[in-house]
Amino acid sequence: MPTTSTGSSSRRRPATAAALPPRFVPESPLEIRATLERIGVRPSRALGQSFLSNPFVADAEAALLELSPGRPVLEIGGGLGAVTAALVRRGIAPLTVVERDPRLAEFLRSTFGDRIRVLEGDALAVDLPPADGVVGNLPYSAGTPILLRLLAARYPKVVFLLQKEVVDRIAAGPGSKQYGRLSIAARLYGDVERFRVVPPAAFTPEPEVASRLAVHRARSGALPVPSVPAFERAVRTLFGERRKQLGNLLPRLAASREGADRLARAAGWPVDWASRRPEELPPEAFFALARALAPGG
Repeated sequence: MPTTSTGSSSRRRPATAAALPPRFVPESPLEIRATLERIGVRPSRALGQSFLSNPFVADAEAALLELSPGRPVLEIGGGLGAVTAALVRRGIAPLTVVERDPRLAEFLRSTFGDRIRVLEGDALAVDLPPADGVVGNLPYSAGTPILLRLLAARYPKVVFLLQKEVVDRIAAGPGSKQYGRLSIAARLYGDVERFRVVPPAAFTPEPEVASRLAVHRARSGALPVPSVPAFERAVRTLFGERRKQLGNLLPRLAASREGADRLARAAGWPVDWASRRPEELPPEAFFALARALAPGG
């Protein structure tokens, strides 16, 4: 996973004594490897585990939050403290950092002391605190379900870094090859904006793929569907065989072609819906379908 640590020591930027963490945060690839060896952590290839070694990426993530001190922030995957340090330099507090590995969690505690609260556990399982913003280099192995959990929690802003391929799917629009269930789920909760591509060389050890920064801003007000589980089931059914036309797919939700016609009319779908494929319809069409499927819809 792109975990966290900052870049080479030659690129260190000055900071006030009050803003600096009280102990050493490794910055160069050499420092990262030495620190991991010292605390007994071996990056997992199976998990795609890497540590950020570019301070400008960490600063970009912190800046994208656009939050002032006094607004609670949650960081997912503290690692060796690259993004944590960038947040601390900006005076962000209160700051809660979720870290699954107990050795990394202890490293963060000893490095930052009472400047942060470390929540040790799996980001998919621990009780996440309320926050005005979330930032995280999400693990490649579980990044998508973690992100969906954050979106479902309705955090106002989520700044995240994931594989470029996954981010492009999340932000894809109708008609593109990347557009699908993940794109529609993200739009259910708000809007996604893509930012810079982060090359493998920005991490130690280098992952096999590029990553990308993105920001999700939460939808204000109520969600546009009466039942999220029912909406997810409908989208999963329609995109399960995405190359088929909707005329062959929608009856699976309505038990008959006549029922499918009624559903499509109730959802305001275009008259030629039956000859279209799922990826040709915008997210709003699936939100309307979910409302039409609800009792009394």
